[in-house]
Amino acid sequence: MCKILSIMFFCSFFKLFSQEYSKELFLSEGDTLPYRILLPKEFDPNIEYPLVLFLHGAGERGNDNELQLVHGSSLFLQNDIRETFPSIVLFPQCPKNSSWASILENKNRSFKFSPNPIENNTLKLVEGLLEDVKKKYNVISSQIYVGGLSMGGMGTFELVYRNPNLFAAAFAICGGANPEIAEKISSTQWKIFHGDSDMVVPLDLSIKMYESIKKFNSSVSLTVYPGINHNSWENVFKEPDLIPWLFSIVKN
Repeated sequence: MCKILSIMFFCSFFKLFSQEYSKELFLSEGDTLPYRILLPKEFDPNIEYPLVLFLHGAGERGNDNELQLVHGSSLFLQNDIRETFPSIVLFPQCPKNSSWASILENKNRSFKFSPNPIENNTLKLVEGLLEDVKKKYNVISSQIYVGGLSMGGMGTFELVYRNPNLFAAAFAICGGANPEIAEKISSTQWKIFHGDSDMVVPLDLSIKMYESIKKFNSSVSLTVYPGINHNSWENVFKEPDLIPWLFSIVKN
């Protein structure tokens, strides 16, 4: 009974806060990308705002335009964050049989990534969405940010690789990529997070990306949570310095 009540409470709470994010569809060359967008409380079309893009994990794929809000969306709804850092926040949803990342192999927690991840139609849609939003709203071009968890963390590395001059800062949670892309993504400021007991995505993937990026950008940081499994995003979203750090970065 308690479990049923907890599920009902979660669903009601989720429905309540998800309404703050308006439902939208981005259409391009016959493809559709569902997404949610959150505008500042006192939105003024004449004011420029930073833009934050968040990429969800594999479990939130689909076309319901709902699941992508399960992790992370409530962070940007916190009153202090909305008041201190008014911004435009995007949560696109990856199709069920697609991926944010070009994973060449995924067997028994052994991931192999492309060293040159260019052919990715799903990220191409995300790039089109970004351009569309930039045309519709006044976006500060020097304050565009991206972050993601698990598959979305992998997609974060890849999206920055594809657009090395676009993002001021990025954060990747329990993700990974091919270390060979490190130099090209190093002009973006990075924070990387992972749990040392992750049973889905090996910690070593984040360590290798951290060590590779650090060769070109010493400001990159890696936070490892002892005893934490794959749900390290729960710790990340409680980090008091994450959001202030993110919005403090302005790209030259």
